[in-house]
Amino acid sequence: MDDRETKRIAALTASDWGSPVHVRALVLMVLTGAAIYFCYLLAAPFFPALAWALALAVLFAPFHRWLESKVKWPNLAATLCVLVVVLVVVVPAMFMAERVASEVEGGAETISAMVASGEWRHALDNHPRLAPAARWIEQQFDLPATVQAATSWLANAASAVVRGSILHLVGLVLTFYMLFYFLRDRGKALESLRSLSPLSKADMNRLFSDVFDTVHATVYGTFAVAAVQGALGGMMFWWLGLPEPLLWGVVMGMLAVVPVLGAFFIWIPAAIFLALEGSGGKALLLTLWGTVVVGGIDNLLYPILVGSRLKMHSLTTLVCIVGGLIVLGPSGLILGPVMFTVTRVLLEIWSRRNAVDGA
Repeated sequence: MDDRETKRIAALTASDWGSPVHVRALVLMVLTGAAIYFCYLLAAPFFPALAWALALAVLFAPFHRWLESKVKWPNLAATLCVLVVVLVVVVPAMFMAERVASEVEGGAETISAMVASGEWRHALDNHPRLAPAARWIEQQFDLPATVQAATSWLANAASAVVRGSILHLVGLVLTFYMLFYFLRDRGKALESLRSLSPLSKADMNRLFSDVFDTVHATVYGTFAVAAVQGALGGMMFWWLGLPEPLLWGVVMGMLAVVPVLGAFFIWIPAAIFLALEGSGGKALLLTLWGTVVVGGIDNLLYPILVGSRLKMHSLTTLVCIVGGLIVLGPSGLILGPVMFTVTRVLLEIWSRRNAVDGA
């Protein structure tokens, strides 16, 4: 379509509806929308691998650029970067998963033994105000059977996660397959998106910049801080002699990922347990550590790691992360904030253009 045809289409008014030009434009819009939706259905099964590949590509892009400056062959540079990612991310994660599964099984056996022997009730009997609660629980629930069922489910679930499945293996392979091309062809991919987009080059550059900032801030500001909180909580559990410190450290880290939730969902019950057991000093130490160190590290690390990259209110972050988890599963941790960022930037572009047109 040449410039004259474009100008002629732009000059058409509402009274020209039904003309061949409008009919062709409408048909093209419908077909394009249908094609985009069909492509979405094709891509939906790959969203988890796509999300984690995107996150890893953004995080390791500086290292890959350094490799490209040292290695002449793009394929080799991308391959070396992927291998480094595997060593840095996958190997420790597999080791942690194996250890956590082992502690889940050990913890399940410990809890079952405590309930079966009535040890938990004896601890409450030493506190007259809490003894009625213990009797009420025993009257209302078949506690040994309930705990046995729950611990068996946890043990089986942990073993299943460690063993994995064909789908998990395929997802992992797809993640690194996509990561290779995200690293090697990122320049070509970004240029292709610029050429296909109706937005200007400046608007696309801003969109890319905000998306990269969002991924960076989400990973470092959410995952990295949560990992540190979980590690600090697990270290204190280990130092105080509490059972399965690695398991509870991982759980605290997972809870810290989600806004509103946090590591305190674990260390507060643990402190109460220590107090009921008669270890008041340990309970006080755990409370101080959880409040000051585990809870305060977020305020220290977040500004350092994120700064002003994440342009979201706390409530918006909560909606994006929790909503992304509900709609997209684990990949929603990345895709939820990214989709909000894309929507925000597009709305700001429309608002700016409308303001210019109305001036």
